[in-house]
Amino acid sequence: MRRPPGNGETASEGIRGWGLWGRHEPRRLGCAGPDRCGQALLQIGVNMMALPGGRHLDSIPLPGQRLHLMQVDSVQRWMEDLKLMTECECMCVLQAKPISLEEDAQGDLILAGGSGPGDPLQLLLKRGWVISTELRRIGQKLAQDRWARVHSMSVRLTCHARSMVSEYSAVSRSSSQEMGQIEKLLMEKCSELSAVTERCLQVENEHILKSMKACVSETLSTLGQHFGQLLELALTREVQALVRKIDASDNIYTTESTTGNLFSLTQEGAPLCRIIAKEGGVVALFKVCRQDSFRCLYPQALRTLASICCVEEGVHQLEKVDGVLCLADILTDDSHSEATRAEAAAVVAQVTSPHLPFTQHLSSFLESMEEIVTALVKLCQEASSGEVFLLASAALANITFFDTMACEMLLQLKAIRVLLEACSDKQRVDTPYTRDQIVTILANMSVLEQCASDIIQENGVQLIMGLLSEKPRSGTPAEVAACERVQQKAAVTLARLSRDPDVAREAVRLSCMSRLIELCRSPSKRNSSDAVLVACLAALRRLAGVCPEGLQDSDFQQLVQPRLVDSFLLCSNMEESFV
Repeated sequence: MRRPPGNGETASEGIRGWGLWGRHEPRRLGCAGPDRCGQALLQIGVNMMALPGGRHLDSIPLPGQRLHLMQVDSVQRWMEDLKLMTECECMCVLQAKPISLEEDAQGDLILAGGSGPGDPLQLLLKRGWVISTELRRIGQKLAQDRWARVHSMSVRLTCHARSMVSEYSAVSRSSSQEMGQIEKLLMEKCSELSAVTERCLQVENEHILKSMKACVSETLSTLGQHFGQLLELALTREVQALVRKIDASDNIYTTESTTGNLFSLTQEGAPLCRIIAKEGGVVALFKVCRQDSFRCLYPQALRTLASICCVEEGVHQLEKVDGVLCLADILTDDSHSEATRAEAAAVVAQVTSPHLPFTQHLSSFLESMEEIVTALVKLCQEASSGEVFLLASAALANITFFDTMACEMLLQLKAIRVLLEACSDKQRVDTPYTRDQIVTILANMSVLEQCASDIIQENGVQLIMGLLSEKPRSGTPAEVAACERVQQKAAVTLARLSRDPDVAREAVRLSCMSRLIELCRSPSKRNSSDAVLVACLAALRRLAGVCPEGLQDSDFQQLVQPRLVDSFLLCSNMEESFV
């Protein structure tokens, strides 16, 4: 199951990565992410980690942030990596003692083989990861004044850079003059780094070493910049080739393969998404989505579009090609498969994410908003799986942030009934991520006075009471955070709805006050979340204003009577008794 795009932590963590889910873990919707993109190789030369001389290297990706080239099984990915990367055999053991004096020598990376003939993209991404890792490690050893390691790693870095340049030249198209110049500058800096680090090995004067360290830091920084420029140019050329192939192809198999490659590139982070958008990727993919002969490829193309639109350039390109109108046509056309409409909903969720400020200026979206909202409510009602419902509800949740008129539309479309009925259907609503979307919609709709009567009529107060007790199943950080958001938004919804005395009395009858007090007084019940605490205090005070008799004197004196900040401090410092 993937997580939704955008509304922060509403449909948060970005679309896919889904990891609206970087797609490695639950995927997407806007945030975005999470994250939905990780450290990008293209930024290696910028913002580098503070070192003597005022240089920086902290933007170099960590090994754990390595590029994921294809969506494949994790074991298969590991097997592929073994062909490329091996560990130095430096931990030979005799009587449980390592022979090597370098405790980190076991982490040395050696390139065992090429990335396959005729595959420049894999070569660039895998070689790029190796070089970025070496740059980061050299920076670490330089900060520790470990000159022997700095020099040996500099020599190895030079070998990796030379191999990348020669191998890419062998498999790529004719090199441009600009690339040739940057390749030359890169190799010159590599040689300079090796030479200066070798001289440092022969210097014992600390004052001289300190000045040479600043020189090494500057050389390393410049080298990182040249590497980033070269990698960006090379990747841009490969993206251009993919986009041209999609644009010119009328063969379904060729288009499917090329679109899959493009989608894989979007998983490498925002910098690559920007390149794809700038080089016409959005235009080419919408061209696919407007051809009936490619209908079976619509889900794949739309999923790729959702990934690209996590960056501003992607959203701008979408608006230029009337992409919103195309999405509306797909969503309102019942002849399209549910999978196609679900992926279209994912794109809508991404481009309306409240965490992407540049999406708030989508003027074309307002023109089609009524059609899109109507289609999304219908998709929620007819969804055959939890993922389809998640994507449709995430899109609706983000739209309620995008424009206040959407809440009025949802009220007219009886969306509250659709959402509350879905909550009792485990096939559609089975995770806290989905309930997060539902309670987000209810919270935003609850600002409307007419919403209260619909909530009471559909037994919505009882549902909200249940959401206050949301608990994670797996205990993963993402799921725990989703449960916190559900509790917080449920309390916010209850506080807003309790302006209506009928809702307040119903909440008191269902013992909502007892649950709110428990959440305030017991940090473990709210996972020690301050956001949940503030929302629960606000809801409790609203209910106490209507039905003060539902509170004990101690609760009133500690949770209602003082200033909100005083009650917050009291509860946030409260220690639980386990006696």
